[in-house]
Amino acid sequence: MGSFSIWHWLIVLVIVMLVFGTKKLRNIGEDLGGAVKGFKAGMKDASTENKPVDAAPAQQANGGQTLEGEVKEKTRS
Repeated sequence: MGSFSIWHWLIVLVIVMLVFGTKKLRNIGEDLGGAVKGFKAGMKDASTENKPVDAAPAQQANGGQTLEGEVKEKTRS
């Protein structure tokens, strides 16, 4: 009683196909697949863009010292 049998799932599948139609379900599947591919490509591009190029020039700019401070207020330049 706690789990559905294969017959329950087949009946649900038939009802969904009758309500939405096979063409609309196929279009939804294609759109979902395209969105997943686009997301994966975006994640791959973002991971290659965020790689640090070289941290040495930033340290050389201020003499190799670590600067600490606190921002009191936001100003526009």
